[in-house]
Amino acid sequence: MKKIVILSALLVIVSSFIYSQDPDSTKKTGKKEKSDEYMTLFGHNRPGGAYGAFSSGYSQIGGEHAVMFGGKFEWIAAQSFGFGFGGKGFINEYHYEPGIDKEAFLTGGYGGLYIEPILMPRFPVHLAFPMLLGAGGVSYVTKDSDFEDNFIEESEAILVFEPSAELELNITRHFRLAFGASYLITTPFDIGSAQPPVASSQSIEGWNYNITFKFGKF
Repeated sequence: MKKIVILSALLVIVSSFIYSQDPDSTKKTGKKEKSDEYMTLFGHNRPGGAYGAFSSGYSQIGGEHAVMFGGKFEWIAAQSFGFGFGGKGFINEYHYEPGIDKEAFLTGGYGGLYIEPILMPRFPVHLAFPMLLGAGGVSYVTKDSDFEDNFIEESEAILVFEPSAELELNITRHFRLAFGASYLITTPFDIGSAQPPVASSQSIEGWNYNITFKFGKF
């Protein structure tokens, strides 16, 4: 919990600083100044207001390779601050669990509010710092070798905090591409009565790496 508070405080300070910058601080002439526009990789562009995105990525969950996927929708204020909602899902590889003598995997998802400070958005290549605060669930699923069916053995609800850093490219007027890394933090949970448990918060906490495709009016 202590590291959640520290990370939240640092990211709120960064957000406040970026949002407080006046994007129209250049001399006004009655017309839109060139410096008030942001640039894409194919030329100049004007600020917009909202976008939708989907992402895919990689992580390690429970010591196994895992696939991440997600989506979100955000409004953009003053070119440099996003606010919206979205979510992510994950699933790791089938693996043999000796404690229960079965093939198993972990899967789950979470979603909530996004806050996204954007640093130097007018440049064709810049940085963004999305933060997700929300809730979700994790399920431990086994496979019955006789019937080839999947069974949810146990599920747990969780609260999550996921700060991210992205390198974002303004490709065109309506398309941005972002390469990022995030660190998932959850409230404690245990799945399974054995010691150690078959899954816990440490099983899913850690680094995630993703690519995000953003479409909208920027």
